[in-house]
Amino acid sequence: FTSTRDKLRSRSMKDLKMIWMWIVLGFGGLTLAHDDPSKHEHKHLNMNLNNLKNAFKVRNEEKVSKLNIVEENQVLMEEILASAQGRSEMFDSDIPGYTSKEKEATEANERSKRQVDQEDIRNALCQDKNAGEFFRLVAGPTHCRDVVSCTDAGLQAIRCPPGLAFDLGKQTCEWRRQVTDCNTKSRPKLALPRFNTEEPICERGELACGDGQCLPRTLFCDNKADCVDGSDENLCDSRNDPNRADECDPNQCRLPECYCSVTGREIPGGLEPENVPQMIVLTFDDAININNFEIFQNLLDGRLKNPNGCDIKATFFVSHRYNNYSMAQEMHRRGHEMASHSITHDNEEKYWDNGTRENWEAEIGGARDLLVRWGNIPAEDIYGSRAPLLRLGGNRQFSALERAGFVYDSSMVAPLSNPPFWPYPLAFAAPHRCHGNFQNCPTRSHTVMEMVMNEFDPREEPGDSDEQVAGCAMLDSCSSIRSSDILYNVLTHNFIRHYEQNRAPMGMFLHAAWLKKQPEMFDALQFWLDEVLSTYNDVYLVTMSQVLAWMQSPVDSRDAASFPAWKQKCTLLDTEDTCPVSNNCPLASPVLRGAQRLQTCNSCPAYYPWINDVEGAGQAEY
Repeated sequence: FTSTRDKLRSRSMKDLKMIWMWIVLGFGGLTLAHDDPSKHEHKHLNMNLNNLKNAFKVRNEEKVSKLNIVEENQVLMEEILASAQGRSEMFDSDIPGYTSKEKEATEANERSKRQVDQEDIRNALCQDKNAGEFFRLVAGPTHCRDVVSCTDAGLQAIRCPPGLAFDLGKQTCEWRRQVTDCNTKSRPKLALPRFNTEEPICERGELACGDGQCLPRTLFCDNKADCVDGSDENLCDSRNDPNRADECDPNQCRLPECYCSVTGREIPGGLEPENVPQMIVLTFDDAININNFEIFQNLLDGRLKNPNGCDIKATFFVSHRYNNYSMAQEMHRRGHEMASHSITHDNEEKYWDNGTRENWEAEIGGARDLLVRWGNIPAEDIYGSRAPLLRLGGNRQFSALERAGFVYDSSMVAPLSNPPFWPYPLAFAAPHRCHGNFQNCPTRSHTVMEMVMNEFDPREEPGDSDEQVAGCAMLDSCSSIRSSDILYNVLTHNFIRHYEQNRAPMGMFLHAAWLKKQPEMFDALQFWLDEVLSTYNDVYLVTMSQVLAWMQSPVDSRDAASFPAWKQKCTLLDTEDTCPVSNNCPLASPVLRGAQRLQTCNSCPAYYPWINDVEGAGQAEY
């Protein structure tokens, strides 16, 4: 990288309110933000960018895009099968307390001459298993790490790393102490609807339950059991929901009213990649307060500029508790985008997984209303949301967002892939599989855009095409990033992945606490941003709504500097400060223990605002 930056003369443009949505989607006005960073010294790595580009291109030609689904090798399968030799319970139903050595010895005699192989297990176990569901060959704590699943090619084996065990309920590896089903071999068998039969069972417009009962098609997968056997709610993923969203049809969905692509990787407007400005989206999750405001002040201080002369921009997903609304108001004044991240930020995953539509609307819509009431941020400037813990609430969550009038969500994670995905409308089926541990992705059509979270490649440079790689959604969740040098390299590698392919927006999703706890990471991030902006004249740090504005009206790199949507609130000096005094309000709460504090530029309320009590009148619920 070079260390010089061409400073383009900024122009004042009058405010632009953009209205955009897909099909019936109705995008709300897109107001654009700005941000600012500061320089910190950082040891420059001896890394040749051109070599990295060339290495990436070579690997890409070798189809690095085909990242393999993780499958254990034959050795692991043989080990698991060996552990099952002589185990009579292998083909039997679970029996509570089945640990008797006498019973095991008795049944072992009956099968002592039987040779167990993969085909035996497949025939005996897979006939009543759902494809892809993991189960144990042997129950008990000794083999709690080992599971298999039935696939078209045979059995797929998985062994959890040391210290972990496989949770059958969640269908993922968990900390050993948190797994309570080691003595169970498989999840209870659920009754499934009869969607595909040789002869029709039901009348047109109806579908059959597992027991043959016929019900209207619309009752299936509506989060309410209507079949006597409950089968109408047991096969509701994006491939099987009979009321699922249609696949993208580019012939019916055209700019500027609508945009989608079948693969999710095509560039809006049909531009060639080399003519597309590379957008970087920097986001921060959780409350803004005294613990992290200095990070934002230093990173977004106006010294880092986009090629159009405007300050770089960031998007904040703000949760209510511990939030300083005076600080949120100030960041919005400087042009940064505020979005909703819930009121409670409850740390229990099931709270979000099983949340009702009303609860999601109260949490996400309520957090937006609090930003309006106590942060003095116009409601029309708050477009998006992100689910706490990135836990999806399925169709209930997105129906709530739709009803509350949100333009976009940014909670869905796309698995690591090359090229990465562009944002897409949830009016159509998502272009990638539902990714994550036991996630509940939406299957129906919703008038919400998905600002998809492309996983980061945690490697410092391209690897072999057959290398098994697990990506990370949040940059600070990449366990391999253990030093500032590694962070610098990982950022560079992922930037090249986007820049040299389809130039999909590069997301940098963070928690400010990570940067505060490790100042060297802050220095590396700031240094990297400075070098990228100094080196490339077609790279812009923009907010999520600014990305959507560009997708609606794509312009090439030459015209990006004058793109009106990216010139609003160009610098932190463009908007007058309207908060001379911040009130620090000590407040009681009907539902929270101890005294709470609310910082706001407004007068203090009577009680601490909470769910269904935006005004702080003492009518909070939880």
